[in-house]
Amino acid sequence: MIEHVNSQECENKIKSNELVIVDFFATWCGPCQMIAKELEKLENEYNILKVDIDENRDYAINKGIEAVPTIFIYINGKKIKEIEGYKTAEELKQEIQNI
Repeated sequence: MIEHVNSQECENKIKSNELVIVDFFATWCGPCQMIAKELEKLENEYNILKVDIDENRDYAINKGIEAVPTIFIYINGKKIKEIEGYKTAEELKQEIQNI
């Protein structure tokens, strides 16, 4: 399932789910739109959250987001991996399986 969330919702869901993928994106970002289509291929396998960096600017700054798209992978509330830039669904799945 893919869910658009704000900063507070994101924090709550990170803490309450075993594995969470967080996609930090911007609506004006071409690669963000491309990776969104790849994430849709994974939505039945993983909890995926989308955080708009323009609507949640302070949160993105606090998380150290310097480029979009940036994906964080959390397991049991802890950030395990950070991925910057476009990846295919298969590449993302491989990154998760290698954790």
